[in-house]
Amino acid sequence: MASEEIGYRGPTACAAAGITYRQLDYWARTGLVEPSVRPAHGSGTQRLYSFRDVVVLKIVKRFLDTGVSLQNIRSAVLHLRECGFRDLERMTLMSDGATVYECTSPDEVHALLQGGQGVFGIAVGVVWRDVESALSQLHGERVDTGETLVGSNPADELARRRNRAV
Repeated sequence: MASEEIGYRGPTACAAAGITYRQLDYWARTGLVEPSVRPAHGSGTQRLYSFRDVVVLKIVKRFLDTGVSLQNIRSAVLHLRECGFRDLERMTLMSDGATVYECTSPDEVHALLQGGQGVFGIAVGVVWRDVESALSQLHGERVDTGETLVGSNPADELARRRNRAV
């Protein structure tokens, strides 16, 4: 099943990204990270986040934990939204605490560090795999039918086979 066909409710997105529901709600209401599958429409409706949204949530959390300003995080999130889905896997985000830089090759990371600008980095591919692993243990739902899926990580072939066998 394609990843665009699976959505994750707030509690699942929180568990996979390592954030609180309060953070998730605030980030959605302020437009920092909005659910791309289904936004909330009034009281009682469930937001539905895509796999990519959950990866971005985890990246935002890491930036906040290292002291990057919300303004710079917003800029980074806008950039991440513009990137292709698979481009994220190969990206490293570096920051000096003030500015966020995208590096797509080891040479760019090295050059940034040599310039004395990079203080820490986030290998998006590692975050991607962390989220895949977490979601493979959690519930998702089919966007078209609302059917609950257990271990619904779209990249987890073994889980897909188990779901078909049941």
